[in-house]
Amino acid sequence: MTPYTGRVVLITGASDGIGAELAMLLAQQGARLALAARRLELLHALASRIQAMHPHAEIAVWRTDVSDESACTRLIADVVAHYGGLDALVNNAGVSAHGYFEQVSDYGYYEKVMRVNYFGAMWCTRAALPHLRARRGLMVAVSSLAGKVGVPGRTAYSASKFALAGFCEALRCELHGSGVDICVVFPGVVATDTRVNGFGPDGRALGESRLREDDAMTAQECARQMLAAMTARKRELVMTAKGKLGQWMKLLAPAMVDRMARKALKQAGR
Repeated sequence: MTPYTGRVVLITGASDGIGAELAMLLAQQGARLALAARRLELLHALASRIQAMHPHAEIAVWRTDVSDESACTRLIADVVAHYGGLDALVNNAGVSAHGYFEQVSDYGYYEKVMRVNYFGAMWCTRAALPHLRARRGLMVAVSSLAGKVGVPGRTAYSASKFALAGFCEALRCELHGSGVDICVVFPGVVATDTRVNGFGPDGRALGESRLREDDAMTAQECARQMLAAMTARKRELVMTAKGKLGQWMKLLAPAMVDRMARKALKQAGR
């Protein structure tokens, strides 16, 4: 028996990367999985891989675009109808963006980034809260170190991740005594295709990552740390030594943190 044996866990953005790796770890723990993403074929492929390793795993998948409020509400209703309740919601769905503010030619994608990274998590959480209250459950939000420290070229992305972190901090206070815990995760650079597929200055897919990735964390390690934080029901998890140092340096020497942020780029001014 594990803390997640028989527990219903919904993961958004579960088709690949961190979400997929977390799903595989939770399957090992005996969780009953609800997996959501836009790419249904990848969700089915992931479910097949998990069941090949864990034949008795319970897995259900839903095609969902979290930028659509009604889709978020429908997803929660479908998951609860299927499993009879909800123990944990992992708001993992996200989209990346990179473009220096004055070089951006299409600011329309700023709203798209906010709808996925912030509003999608908010809408899913609102629909899930009554069910999480009933089971004294857990809400997890995947923010980013860019939601702790603003990074050049990430004005859209950082804004959305700061918003998500602020929402969770306020909601945690509101839910005090309810039995519902909130865990906010702040990964650094993780080796996924998120940045490659994210928006560029012209609003189209960037096609490359513009952050230094020589010491990128694997998605497997990120998921492992997330699961440990979820099991301990931590308030937040800041990943990487630089991320933890940056929190203190931001208070003591903010200009130094700005320099650290600029060094995260492959080439300044792009």
